[in-house]
Amino acid sequence: MNAEYYNYEKFFELTPDLLCIAGFDGYFKKVNAAVSSTLGYSPEELYAKPINAFVHPDDVEMTTLVRASLTSSETLFNFENRYVTKSGDIIWLSWTSQPSTEDELVFAIAKNITIKKSLEIIKDNELANLVKLNNAYKQLSYTTSHDLRSPLDSLLSVFRLIDLNTIENERTVELINLLKCGGEKLKLKIDNYIDELNTSESPSIEIENIVIEEVLKKVMNALQTLIQNTQISIKIDFSEFRTISFNREYLSSIFLNLISNSIKFRRQSINPYLSIYSRMVDKKKQLVFEDNGLGFNMEEAKGKIFELNQTFHSNTDSKGIGLYLVKKHMQSMNGTVEVESEENVGTKFILTLSS
Repeated sequence: MNAEYYNYEKFFELTPDLLCIAGFDGYFKKVNAAVSSTLGYSPEELYAKPINAFVHPDDVEMTTLVRASLTSSETLFNFENRYVTKSGDIIWLSWTSQPSTEDELVFAIAKNITIKKSLEIIKDNELANLVKLNNAYKQLSYTTSHDLRSPLDSLLSVFRLIDLNTIENERTVELINLLKCGGEKLKLKIDNYIDELNTSESPSIEIENIVIEEVLKKVMNALQTLIQNTQISIKIDFSEFRTISFNREYLSSIFLNLISNSIKFRRQSINPYLSIYSRMVDKKKQLVFEDNGLGFNMEEAKGKIFELNQTFHSNTDSKGIGLYLVKKHMQSMNGTVEVESEENVGTKFILTLSS
């Protein structure tokens, strides 16, 4: 045995990777010690049976097809399949193979990737469980929110039927108004939450031609108690255009959030005011909401205004959801929303529509 052959043979036997030479007939011709130790068979046992006898039954067909491609002089990279060891364990191997058509042999090297595959399976299972739990929590939240709506609507209906002019006790009138206002706030929060769930789960968006003022009136009716109690003056002007192609639920949510924001963040020292109007800018339709409320510092709020759970005032009603939904709804409609604001001066929201 010459020195060169000895060195090759020593490398073949000592390398920790699985090295083998296989024939086009589907049998091992030569394997190194790593193959024997990994599969648990002696070289003689490995040579005595076709290679597919050691392959996991579910991978035999795929392995046969891949081996057939090797006889056509196609180099194989990173092919993964499973083998069954003599003790019955299942291992994963990743193969790189080079055929020699002249010799009708395949020279192959494999790495044992069983641990890596096990970790991938664990990760995939954990991810699947997380998705399952997340969907379950979403469904629970959605169901709970909807279940709360019915009794809350009934309660608010009772409040609307009460004629406060017939009640002489001023304290009783005040308490009823507080309960009514609290109910409206709770309904607003539930609606916001359901809107958020719908935004993330809705597979399709229905677009229709909408008369803007019709949607606005419904929203203002829902906020009637808040509007009356705060005595906010709302000016409406849709003379520039009166209809838009939009999703009706999204438009309702946008109106609901922007109007309620103007009410929540009004200045107590002056009469609150909100102007809602349409305008055309560079042949683009825009809806504008402009108030004289608290406003906020644009530099401090830069980049965070429309992010989830971002608040800029100490108002306990502020949860950082409303503006996030406004932006999401506009993005879903291929539109944009911009904001201009100054502390103790007011805020202007500009909604630019896609068409």
